[in-house]
Amino acid sequence: MRFPGIRGFGVLAATALAGSLFTAPVATAATCTISDEMVSAGNYWVTNGTNLDAPDWQNATFHVGNLALVRTTGQSNHKTYPWAKANSYLLPDDPKRPFFPDNQAAGEAYLDLYTYFHPEIPLDSIRNRIKAEVASVQAGHRDYWNYVDALNMAMPSFARMSLIDQDPSYLDTMQTLFSTAEHKLFNEFTGLWYRDARFKGSGVFWSRGNGWALAALTKVLQVLPTDDPRRPEYLRVFKKMAATLALVQRRDGFWNSDLLNPWDHGGPESSGTAFFAFGLGWGVNAGILDAARFRPVVDKAWTALSTKALQPDGLVGYVQPVGDRPATAKATDTAAYGVGAFLLAGQQVAKLQGCSAP
Repeated sequence: MRFPGIRGFGVLAATALAGSLFTAPVATAATCTISDEMVSAGNYWVTNGTNLDAPDWQNATFHVGNLALVRTTGQSNHKTYPWAKANSYLLPDDPKRPFFPDNQAAGEAYLDLYTYFHPEIPLDSIRNRIKAEVASVQAGHRDYWNYVDALNMAMPSFARMSLIDQDPSYLDTMQTLFSTAEHKLFNEFTGLWYRDARFKGSGVFWSRGNGWALAALTKVLQVLPTDDPRRPEYLRVFKKMAATLALVQRRDGFWNSDLLNPWDHGGPESSGTAFFAFGLGWGVNAGILDAARFRPVVDKAWTALSTKALQPDGLVGYVQPVGDRPATAKATDTAAYGVGAFLLAGQQVAKLQGCSAP
């Protein structure tokens, strides 16, 4: 149905020589196909996907993308609101790990429903979790975001709830947790993130892990006021990541699962690629990234995603299964988070192509 009006640096060099720098221009995809590709991917997942009910991070990532689909195309598969309502707009609870970031991811989907479609829905579960975490961080506990995925699972809700509640302590806590993670996991030399402390110094930079980080920064920068004193550091890291990602993109438009080693799991991988297309696409749309340099990168990525990863029946393939390091993905591998990332990427590419719904 249609909704009217919804609106090591040597390794870097080796990777470039392997085909990332010296690539032929890729033709831009026809603008009118993007909406159809997004709808096809979303419909396939809600019809054929597995474990669709839980308010976990995988379904949350899909539903954030699914609402991006509605806002981009004006079409809905009517799945996100019933999913959120069935879960009573609650975050998962783990008494042993009360602030585990994966259990906060559903908050972003609830916030999208609240912001764009259903301002009547309650935000108490998100608000109470954040307030409790603020108190814990103020008491000296600062290491909750000790793996890179955590940035995407939790940061967007902190930023958006701070604006809704007009409570700067949320942003202060977000900054404390981010700075701790940045100090431990961000490699300034490469401009990339280690997945967690186990990988420090290894030279292994996981594509999807860095996708989570770029997506988190993108979402926070979208809502953080331009005069917020924390914004320059988020923007600096975003731009530094973008520069490296433009350098190491593969000839076929994907990014390798092991970003700096094209010979390790060298097949296509779509989840990291989609998150990068989302973040870089937003950067170009927002005027933060130079279009002459980064638009071709985004166009190549979308061509790879829409012609290689997206199957004729709507399955988004080559999604690396759940993990914490680079691994091989097959054409038949799909997952909720991969589809969600694909839909987020499509939203930004549609804006670049001028084919979003009004």
